[in-house]
Amino acid sequence: MDPDDMLFSPAGVAALRNALTRANFTSNGIAGRLGSQATGGMARNDFRAALRATEDRDPLATLIRLFVCEQTEPYEAVATALAPLPIKEALAGGLVERHGDGLRMGLDLEPYGDDWWVLADAPASTHPGRALQAEHVLGIGGATQTLIGATVRQPVETALDLGTGSGVQALHLSTHARRVTATDLSERALRFAATTAALNGQDWELLRGDLTAPVAGRRFDLVVSNPPFVVGPGTTTHVYRDSGRVGDAIGAELAAAAPSLLTEGGTMQYLANWVHVAGEDWAERVAGWFTGSGLDAWVIQREVADPMAYVNLWLSDVGETASPERMAEWLDWFDAHKVEAIGFGIVSLRRSGHDDPVVRVEELRQLVEAPLGDRVTEWFDRQEWLRVRDTDGLLAARYRAADDLQLRQEATMSDEGWSVNRQILAMPRGLRWTEEIDPIVLALVGGADGRLPLRDQLALLASAHDVAPGELAEAAGPIVAHLVERGFVEPVVE
Repeated sequence: MDPDDMLFSPAGVAALRNALTRANFTSNGIAGRLGSQATGGMARNDFRAALRATEDRDPLATLIRLFVCEQTEPYEAVATALAPLPIKEALAGGLVERHGDGLRMGLDLEPYGDDWWVLADAPASTHPGRALQAEHVLGIGGATQTLIGATVRQPVETALDLGTGSGVQALHLSTHARRVTATDLSERALRFAATTAALNGQDWELLRGDLTAPVAGRRFDLVVSNPPFVVGPGTTTHVYRDSGRVGDAIGAELAAAAPSLLTEGGTMQYLANWVHVAGEDWAERVAGWFTGSGLDAWVIQREVADPMAYVNLWLSDVGETASPERMAEWLDWFDAHKVEAIGFGIVSLRRSGHDDPVVRVEELRQLVEAPLGDRVTEWFDRQEWLRVRDTDGLLAARYRAADDLQLRQEATMSDEGWSVNRQILAMPRGLRWTEEIDPIVLALVGGADGRLPLRDQLALLASAHDVAPGELAEAAGPIVAHLVERGFVEPVVE
């Protein structure tokens, strides 16, 4: 890694790591110093208890006050806390900046995980009235955490982080990939990523360019991306959110690039926004991104916002709340293109090597069992199992109802007593799906104890419900496939 690619010299990075380690400025070190009450308060931006607990200003206390509580601290106290990093290099690299008679944070230095640190630009809230610069480098926000949680974490040889920013996704990839490559259009972002890598003892291949351009012709086992997915007229003011593409084209562009990026069996996952256009089915529109790709695709919509809320969110994110012209331009574009809402979600793709790729686009608004990445892995595994079985294969298999599966009933009281109107299967674990079912499906799931092949189970059900066995077997195929895909029943592996 070229020394010019980092915010500090190699010796400076080593000195900063030394200072942070010596002070025990880690997530665990901070929690141990402050206790649960003060730590919980900081998560709500209530720093009162933390400030009381750090009044003595030893190195750890000073670093907590400076980088977590966002206080201005005495020059000498900061110099002592950052030693052996020379305070002049800390100022030159932007880590701290002069403010009044002391120093305050210039960059966001966040203890992360058990023993990591991530460097990023300070958020807009840190310096009120100062709008974010065009090449602002994001820290660890909500979208970042969403992708971290959704990423599959199996060991791989090669992994790619498209639009790495501060490098936090690459940090996670380094725990299960032998080689990590990261790209970004912003040279400034790459300097942050290089510094984050060096600070944590990592060695990544860092390449500058727009999305996939720097890795053209190469393939990877795992690709992740938190791209500049914000939907709008294509205006670019901040590279972390604006791609320069009109509308939601960046999501479709990444989908088109995926087949040439992935090795056989490889996975690509990225965050995306998509428009809900009046008179169109949003799910069909997004599914069209994967037509002809040859990839299995699972797209889950996690949130939906109306245009006004969406514009307010992203203008305030960069400190543009006092820009009525920008808001009007953005909202006019939504109106002109009949955009009623904007969806946010996660795209997971896999190069399975089969000629019959599965594409599912659906809403998943409920709270799911973390980490979502494990649920994604399970979904792809279930698709592999289903793909190689026709109706006869499904009928020959044995099934077991998912652990802790629940039945919820809605009933109405009448003169004759309670009358059940709806019966709903509910999964308290995993993806926590709920599904309304009829009595025959209820009996099928209730009898799924792993002992009988489905064909034999259906014969018993047909007799009990006075249904022709052949008709029931024909109807049961797609029903059972759906129950397996959702995880309500699990095939018994011989």
